[in-house]
Amino acid sequence: MPAFEPSKIRNVAVVGHRGTGKTSLVEAMLFQAGATNRLGSVEASTTISDWDEDEQRRQMSLAASVCHLEWQGRKINLVDTPGDPGFQADTLASLRVVEGALMAVNGVNGVEVQTTRLWERCDNLGLCRVVFVTMLDRERADFFAALEGLRSQLSDRCVAVQIPIGHEHELKGIVDLFHMRAYLDPGGERESKPVDIPEEVAAQAAEYREQLVDSVVETDEALMERYLEEGEVSGEELAAALKNAVVAGELFPVACGVPTKNLGTTGLLDLLVEGIPSPVKKPLEAAVDGAGPAAFVFKTVADPFAGRINVFRVLAGTLTSDSSVVNSRTHGKERLGALLLLQGKDHEQADGFPEGDIGAVAKLKDTLTGDLLLSEDKPVELQPLSFPQPVMSFAITPKAKGDEEKMAAALRRLAEEDPTLTLRRDEQTGEQLLGGLSQIHVEVAVDRLKRRFGVEVELHQPRVPYLETIRKESRSQGRYKKQTGGRGQFGDCHIVLEPLPGHEGYEFVDKIVGGVIPQSFRPAVDKGIQEAMTTGELAGAPVTGVRVLLVDGSYHSVDSSEMAFKIAGSMAFKSAYEKADPVLLEPIMSLEAVVPDDTVGAVNGDLNSRRGRLHGMEPSGVGMTAIKAEVPMSEVLTYSQSLTSLTGGRGDYTLAFLRYEEVPGHIAQRLVEEAKREREEARAS
Repeated sequence: MPAFEPSKIRNVAVVGHRGTGKTSLVEAMLFQAGATNRLGSVEASTTISDWDEDEQRRQMSLAASVCHLEWQGRKINLVDTPGDPGFQADTLASLRVVEGALMAVNGVNGVEVQTTRLWERCDNLGLCRVVFVTMLDRERADFFAALEGLRSQLSDRCVAVQIPIGHEHELKGIVDLFHMRAYLDPGGERESKPVDIPEEVAAQAAEYREQLVDSVVETDEALMERYLEEGEVSGEELAAALKNAVVAGELFPVACGVPTKNLGTTGLLDLLVEGIPSPVKKPLEAAVDGAGPAAFVFKTVADPFAGRINVFRVLAGTLTSDSSVVNSRTHGKERLGALLLLQGKDHEQADGFPEGDIGAVAKLKDTLTGDLLLSEDKPVELQPLSFPQPVMSFAITPKAKGDEEKMAAALRRLAEEDPTLTLRRDEQTGEQLLGGLSQIHVEVAVDRLKRRFGVEVELHQPRVPYLETIRKESRSQGRYKKQTGGRGQFGDCHIVLEPLPGHEGYEFVDKIVGGVIPQSFRPAVDKGIQEAMTTGELAGAPVTGVRVLLVDGSYHSVDSSEMAFKIAGSMAFKSAYEKADPVLLEPIMSLEAVVPDDTVGAVNGDLNSRRGRLHGMEPSGVGMTAIKAEVPMSEVLTYSQSLTSLTGGRGDYTLAFLRYEEVPGHIAQRLVEEAKREREEARAS
């Protein structure tokens, strides 16, 4: 494909709720524009953008896929994004590098929860939007009900630019209200030339055409005056006014069709060319203006054979192959080898990409998603990509012994591709924890570990990092004496144990006077106490929130040693700890769930059953409520599945650690008994 000047480029992210037909819509546009020679389907695993084996097996997009086509002398870059919130990292990153979003809406279900969230994200980014109502040939599909839903739930500036001819299984075609012509169902072939509007929808088409014209002229005072005087405006004037209104976010055109039959595609492509601004009209980042090229990396593919592939958007200048750039994060130089023009999983080499274009490059050393590549190392103010934090974690272990390093390296590669995937070691429990945005998110990562990197792993519920502490002061002596012939061992210390406010931290206070314990042995007492604190006597959890006062003791001029005082310190602590009214502490999480209004009661009831404390509710978008609560971590390890069930998949939540609190007595007793049983079984084995 020849290089296009920036004014002839259109960058569009195809977004929407899961199951709205985004991939089929991209497939139809590629086919209609002649970029492919057949209309692929999700069911047959023949689409350009869902090329990954996991995507084909699950019949859903799991990562953003970049495609391109040519229409009316313009290059349209399409980024097909995942609709499942568990894979939203690519969606959020893709919205940062486009001028417009094509929002797919299911003609049966109308506006769904992810539609609303993505609409708000587009609002925040100031993106132009075109809406396409899909699946109009399905039972209970209703374009006009969907249109009203768009107007009431998203924006009253949504205006129809197409309407269907017929409905459900009797859908025959669509009417292009802008050009007042019709396209009949091509049955999966390329749409042919437009025809006259059928008589049965002529009156309805005239009515909606009038609504469209009224909406457009209201955005242009000069045009409105002429319209009121003459009663009509030319097609060229209307087209210019519509484009200006879409660019300014004053109107959101709503088209419709059936992507799986390639119906409505011509009108949509015309709309993207006419309505979405070029990079020249709406530059993304003024902060990188100046000499030399600049490119923003918004996606990384971890290919086990080709290595790392970085997908970028050129922000300024022209990026060419065999040139050098500087990574603004690492300040290191990167050599650009062959540049790649992507078409799903396929690619061809390109000499360069002009400002505003989207391309890829392989085998950069240290470049990751969110990095900025510049011609020279200079400070640049660039809003970083922000991703949601993982809300659920699993303990992960390799099936084969000795594969720990291999597993960690493979997960690091996957995290380069998906920044919302995290691997961390819990210092307290010693477990490796794999965190993700949903259960399916983690499951897909496990599948990819096996398929791409040959690492098989097992997932378990993570252990809750309980702590232990004390509620009252106590005093004890630790005396260690051992005689084995020759030099013996002797250490003697007296300590006072006190609880610290807030059950946090550890303090060691040396109160020794008169040298009853030499200065050189006192740190050994401290060390012995800290080692003893790693395993409490209740449930084997670490001890926290204590102050230890070393108040007295004795020593032997020959037999005393650091080791003897370390053991004495440990003995003193264990004895004092038993008398200090020890208790278990559990982590408390701050939870915010955004759920449909009609499920608030059920969700609140469920949180109460999990020992949650509700802290209020407030509206969050149309028909949604945000619930804030504090809940023990042990009660939300499997919350994702429950919330999905309670809200029909429409709810979402975030978690953050808040503090530690005492475990209620009856639960603490059960945990202590379980820990005792585990210790006995371990000794028996």
